[in-house]
Amino acid sequence: MNLTTRFFRAVSLHFFLALAFALAASAANADIQSGKEYELLAQPQPVETGKKIEVLEIFSYGCIHCFHLDPDLNKWAKHLPKDVTFRRLPAIFNASWAPLAKAFYTFEAMGLTEKLHEDFFNAIHVQHMRFDDDEAVFDWVGKRGINRKSFADMYNSFSVQSEALRSKQLTKAYGVTGVPTLIVDGKYRTSVSAAGGPAGLLSTLDQLIKKARPERAGK
Repeated sequence: MNLTTRFFRAVSLHFFLALAFALAASAANADIQSGKEYELLAQPQPVETGKKIEVLEIFSYGCIHCFHLDPDLNKWAKHLPKDVTFRRLPAIFNASWAPLAKAFYTFEAMGLTEKLHEDFFNAIHVQHMRFDDDEAVFDWVGKRGINRKSFADMYNSFSVQSEALRSKQLTKAYGVTGVPTLIVDGKYRTSVSAAGGPAGLLSTLDQLIKKARPERAGK
């Protein structure tokens, strides 16, 4: 192969790679449509963020797809506009999901989310630990240097039990059939599969936030 042929092949490869990148970026930023990238909830739900637009992730620590999405979603959430708040809701479809949801609310109540959220995901999906009952959760927390009794008391408290019950009700109210599901401002529902992948999901969330902003201003 002579130098001229190698040069043109290198230029062609560079061109096609640039074109592929441009097409992917264009697809991620294309206008979204109801019934495709997102759905409008039949019964919008009240938000808990006051005057701020709410982005709600309905997830489960036991969900491998939630585990894979978590780093990208955390990174995205750190750069949200000041009028947007991101928060999570642990899904409960049946009784076996309850311990993980109660663990989440106990982390929040004790100010342990930053310390334990990622580690709990890793314990399940990297270390393949099982948390089928309350004692397994307490044992794991105790080994992380948290007072086991204090954690168990909060986990079994009325407030955490109430939050778990509410999670079960909201999972149904939002029409969630799988996780992770994202809800924007209590009215728009989307997911990784609907948006065409993690990058598409984040782009869809950005566009739904822009859609919700003037709607709020018009109230």
